[in-house]
Amino acid sequence: MSNKFINKIICGDALKTLSMLESKSIDLVLTDPPYFLDKMDNGWDVKKVANITDYCHTIKSLPPGMKFDKEQGKKFYDWYYKIAKEILRVLKPGGFFFSFSSPRLYHRMVSAIDDAGFLIRDCFIWLYTQNQPKAMSLNHFIDKLNEDKKSRDNLKKQLHGWKTPQIKSCFEPIVMAQKETEGTFLKNFRKYNVGLLNTHVKIGQEMFPSNVVSTDTINQVVDKCFLISKPDKKEKGNFNLHRTVKPLSLCEYIISLTTYSQEAIVLDPFTGSGTTLVAAKNLGRKFIGIDINKEYIEIAKRRIKSLEADYPMYDAVAEERQLKIFERPVKYKRLGKGKLMKTA
Repeated sequence: MSNKFINKIICGDALKTLSMLESKSIDLVLTDPPYFLDKMDNGWDVKKVANITDYCHTIKSLPPGMKFDKEQGKKFYDWYYKIAKEILRVLKPGGFFFSFSSPRLYHRMVSAIDDAGFLIRDCFIWLYTQNQPKAMSLNHFIDKLNEDKKSRDNLKKQLHGWKTPQIKSCFEPIVMAQKETEGTFLKNFRKYNVGLLNTHVKIGQEMFPSNVVSTDTINQVVDKCFLISKPDKKEKGNFNLHRTVKPLSLCEYIISLTTYSQEAIVLDPFTGSGTTLVAAKNLGRKFIGIDINKEYIEIAKRRIKSLEADYPMYDAVAEERQLKIFERPVKYKRLGKGKLMKTA
């Protein structure tokens, strides 16, 4: 790989920029692409996103993702198939491709990646408890009906509690795809240093790595099996205006699980505010970022620069990368009938 790309963030269209990278040069791709919801397509514009209520349809204050349009998924598939083809080319044999999605369009994303030639190994789930309910009451539409007030009031009572079909979403799916190996896993790993998983990495309370990850304390059983460190206030940066920043610990978990060498290159073709790149640097890995928005690139550069000043480099020679779940243990006490309460 040419040094002109290593540890750099390139401003440009992902598809065009990917074509500039060497084949079989990347160890891991970890990214969070545009989901094509409410016009948030591959032409993602930071200023439009900042004023997203201006192009939400029906009601100005609707949160993103409310408008349902079957064409969104079709367009997403067509575009991401091309992206996945290029990612397949640049990945080393056995290299992994992790891509976040919304639950609604996950099937389109995975189909595109599958059809591009990847092996779909698994689906990771980022589980969380806090999110904005998007279901909407129909009162606004009832008020506009050309009917008398009594009929409209009766209809409101009849439909009280019945809302549009948007359930509260409390997880994000992450596809785990892999480029086919050259020969056996052993032969491939000895040649390219990719294709296997590092099971020294632990989550929860020293548990074997799993495909479910949570950054929220939920209950004793879930925390024991799936919890990784929660993002702190410093992590994002008060200058970071990106709307969908992913937890650093989640990206570190995936990078630790799938990359072996200090020379491993982690690619994020939709860098956003740079969490994947920060995680790679924090773990002593090399990175390449691509983003079409200059504003996001500047945010990512500031985060990486602050990392150099504030964080010690990860010891990549160590055999184990242990993700700590708490600064101090969380304890629970039983309340009866199987209920638990967090006490510390």
